[in-house]
Amino acid sequence: MSDTIITTYPFTGEVLKEYPLFTDKEVAALIHKSKEIFFGWKKESLQERCKLLQKLADVLYQQMEKCATLITKEMGKPYRESIAEIEKCINLIDFYEKNAEQFLADELIETEAQESFISYDPIGCVLGIMPWNYPFWQVMRFAIPTITAGNTILLKHASNVTGCSLRIQELFEEAGYPIGCFQTLIVSHKQLESIIESDIIKAISLTGSEKAGRTIAEIAGKNLKKTVLELGGNNACILWEDADLDKYLDTIVKARIQNAGQSCIAAKRFIVVEDIYNEFLEKFEQAFRNIKFGSPLDSKTQIGTLARIDLAEEVQKQVNESIKKGAAVLIGNKRDKAFFEPTILTNVSPGMPAFDNEIFGPVAAVIKAKDREHSIELASLSDFGLGTMLFTQDIEGARKQIENIEDGAFFINEMVKSDSRLPFGGTKYSGYGRELSREGILEFVNIKTVYIK
Repeated sequence: MSDTIITTYPFTGEVLKEYPLFTDKEVAALIHKSKEIFFGWKKESLQERCKLLQKLADVLYQQMEKCATLITKEMGKPYRESIAEIEKCINLIDFYEKNAEQFLADELIETEAQESFISYDPIGCVLGIMPWNYPFWQVMRFAIPTITAGNTILLKHASNVTGCSLRIQELFEEAGYPIGCFQTLIVSHKQLESIIESDIIKAISLTGSEKAGRTIAEIAGKNLKKTVLELGGNNACILWEDADLDKYLDTIVKARIQNAGQSCIAAKRFIVVEDIYNEFLEKFEQAFRNIKFGSPLDSKTQIGTLARIDLAEEVQKQVNESIKKGAAVLIGNKRDKAFFEPTILTNVSPGMPAFDNEIFGPVAAVIKAKDREHSIELASLSDFGLGTMLFTQDIEGARKQIENIEDGAFFINEMVKSDSRLPFGGTKYSGYGRELSREGILEFVNIKTVYIK
């Protein structure tokens, strides 16, 4: 195993930087530093922590272009999407700056006691294990509520965005957070088990694959550590016969190809009732043909490469396996190194990777449903439960499906997306726990009952 991490620009293959892995001794020192800082940080008033949030937002705004360029260079997404990611992080910080005090205020409960209430106390050092697809947003949506609640953070980021990981730590420090409050660990996967086992680590938040979730949950479970898992998704995009295609086609296309399809909440299975199947397919295909590929740093580029060549190879493998089982290629299925052409598959059915599994790239599986009821049945045939979207003009009919959708989110006439104001998370193989909103800031606190008689 190499003792260094090398980051590259996926569009050209250019080597960006080489980083040495931390030694076990260095890791131990950082973990102990996190514990040491926690005892002072948890005593900092919530008002002061919220003031630091405003400073962090200011620092991030001032360095928006620099951070966006780093995202694009390390994982290949179009620069304009990287800018949007930084803007979303700033909105997140503003949200918790305005609402954290309310979310964490003692909650009075009337009982026979003279006074009884719920106190929300920080738990200590929380480990975040984060993915490369949204290298700033995924970290911030975990870190901002967790650190504002009074915890300290250790971050194990995906190796191909190591520069982003270190940059985020610098942002916290430049904003005035105590050194050691937020720290990056440049470590291998093999080092993670001993890190999780440390008595200092109180909980783990993981955003990643189902496989990674099972592995981390097993280690954490053996050590009685709480986990929040945001894992893969195989979201259905359902179109009923009255869907307004002219109004929502751009949204439907974006739901699949944003970030080159490398999103757990992307629409992956397009389930279309047969009354509009042909019309939808014709418009969907034309929209895919119009997608502009090019340099991620070009403002006109709509889709870039995938983050690594091996990821594009895996997408190709899943598509080819689906074809062997009967799927047909309407458009696409061409790969050039890390680039994978936007692809539409038809004749997709259960038992194919394009139906059963998460394809992490710009591949849309189109499935014909006999009617509305059949469309909901097909959407539910998934081990994942992150989100479902439904396009229809029959809002009351859509409302009646809420209890039939087992996922963590149900969006009507909109693509599934995360929003600071709303809790985010999944069911089934998509994980458990919630990020964002009030629910997110309460995941890593001790919900303590106080009873005074």
